[in-house]
This record gives sequence, structure tokens and C-alpha cells, in this order.
Amino acid sequence: MSKHYMLDYHSPIGVIEIISSEKSILSIMFVNRDLPVEHQSELPEILRDCYKQLQQYFKGERRVFTFPYEIRGTSFQQTVWNALVQIQYAETASYRDIANSLKKEKAVRAVGNANGKNTLSIVIPCHRIIGTNGSLTGYAGGLWRKEWLLNHERKFKKMNYIL
Repeated sequence: MSKHYMLDYHSPIGVIEIISSEKSILSIMFVNRDLPVEHQSELPEILRDCYKQLQQYFKGERRVFTFPYEIRGTSFQQTVWNALVQIQYAETASYRDIANSLKKEKAVRAVGNANGKNTLSIVIPCHRIIGTNGSLTGYAGGLWRKEWLLNHERKFKKMNYIL
């Protein structure tokens, strides 16, 4: 069993817990604590790189994440999550759009369930999924965070960025 490492990032919308192995990011999730937890002194480069890229994202300097990550789930969940990554920065899609793109038009609820099991917040942009009618729908981090993230991306859409 490989060793896991943890680092908290204090974002403008709360603490984000980042978990990695030596070689890839395993989880990026909002957590309900006000202050970041002290982290180990010896952290793998991948974890420091993820932290830096999240900082750049929140400053509006980054749109694409380049560190390696692992998506753990069923083959259907992985297919959905790979489709989410195709949604461009500051753009949105509905569960129905994703189901249609996968040629599984009747799988709208299954797409929603897979979306809710995403453990790589922001990087696999489940915050970009909205209701077919344009309304904000469920988000594990809370709808207020989803709205903040979408507004943040729209604000920086036309500005220069690193990646």
C-alpha cells in the first residue's frame, strides 16, 4: 500500500484538502474546517505542484491543470468524469448534455450520480454542470461555492493566464 500525503489549501471559499500519493493527486475536496491542518514537512513534489496550480486558478491565472491525478470509480463514472474535463473554462453543460455526449441519452440520473461522486473538485469541473433549465443544481461543496466558482471563471475568462 502506497503512502498518502495531505496538504490543505486555504481558498477564498474555504479549506480544500488535497491528498496524493508520491506520483499523483488522489483527492481535492472542500472540507468543513476553518483553518488548514498543519501538514507534514516532507511532501512530494506532486502535492506542492497541485497547491501552486490551485493558487494560480484562484488568482485567475490558470484554466487547465497539468499535474497527474487518479480518478477512482466505475468505468461509467470515469467516462462521465472524462467528459466533464472537456467542458471549457467558464462554460457550462447540463447532465443531459453529458448523457447525450456519451450516447446514453437515458442516463441523465446516472450522470448526476457520477458527478456527485467526483473526488477531484475544480480539476474535474463538476461545478460547471447546471440544470437543463439553466439553474444551479447540487454540488458537494455547496451551491454557494458552485456559484462562486462559475462567477470567478466568467470574471477571468477574457484575461491573460498562464495555462
